[in-house]
Amino acid sequence: MAQQAYMEETDNGGSGPERRGSRFRRLLDRLTGPWRGDPRIWRRGLVLAALALVLALIMLMHSRIPNAIGNLGSLTETFLPWLGLFVPVLLVLAFVRKSATALIAVILPAVVWLNLFGGLLSDKAGAGGDLTVATHNVNADNPDPADTARDVAASDADVVALEELTSAAVPTYEKALAGTYKYHSVQGTVGLWSKYPLSGVKPVDIKLGWTRAMRATVTTPEGPVAFYVAHLPSVRVKMEAGFTARQRDKSADALGEAIAHEPLERVVLLGDLNGTMNDRALNAVTSQLRSTQGAAGSGFGFSWPASFPMARIDQILVKGVEPESSWTLPETGSDHLPVAARLKADTSS
Repeated sequence: MAQQAYMEETDNGGSGPERRGSRFRRLLDRLTGPWRGDPRIWRRGLVLAALALVLALIMLMHSRIPNAIGNLGSLTETFLPWLGLFVPVLLVLAFVRKSATALIAVILPAVVWLNLFGGLLSDKAGAGGDLTVATHNVNADNPDPADTARDVAASDADVVALEELTSAAVPTYEKALAGTYKYHSVQGTVGLWSKYPLSGVKPVDIKLGWTRAMRATVTTPEGPVAFYVAHLPSVRVKMEAGFTARQRDKSADALGEAIAHEPLERVVLLGDLNGTMNDRALNAVTSQLRSTQGAAGSGFGFSWPASFPMARIDQILVKGVEPESSWTLPETGSDHLPVAARLKADTSS
């Protein structure tokens, strides 16, 4: 009896790793059992394997996709991270098709996607920084600008940029933000609010015929920092014309030229660029500056559309200062999410 009890106890409470290992083997046998001895597992799924290779090539060679036809290259680069969704789809189809060839082929786009975006999946935020900034496209049709202004002020940012300001809504924003920000300037449809003094304020010509960009020096406790606020022209996806972005691209070049001639070493660009960091059409700007989200954020930081963010077109880009953390703020009455970052302006140590 004692021996029987001992055997029953051993059976019921056997070693964890052994039991887990046997469960895994049973699961593996269940999945691969029907494949064993089937010579067609290498011949099936050739179309799926080809699709996997095409997907990998698109992600790997996205910069070679021409913009000559409907700006197809820029369109692909705008939504490039979302191509990763095809990987699990192809993986499931390969299992359903019982194709070893397709399963192996799917590894390639998975590796390419991880190489491109895997670094964004980790949290790179630090605890330091001495300057908090935020930017928000408030939407010209915003039904409650005062509430939106209060939401932005609640971020406790030292410097805030607003885009898509209408002349009718400007007094509302000025009144709502006056208690938090002593200094501000509105140039055309963009504005800058700051807890620190502003100087050298001027519009920036981005070749539109009206003002949608500005520049100002913010005298922070760590010294002067050049702030640019910009709202580049919108882009559209049209069946007959593709991804129409010619005016946006022209304005990006003009903005990049203005930044290139900036005399101050420390530069912060806040605004709605209507494009992502992957979009080659913004190279005149993005080649000079770092994205706070890419350097110190967690995840992709998508900001548009607010109801279901699919792309980060609202940007905080810097030069001569160190990004410490970057994040998106809660939804307001706009169709964009506000974005914020904590910067280290004093980089002497």
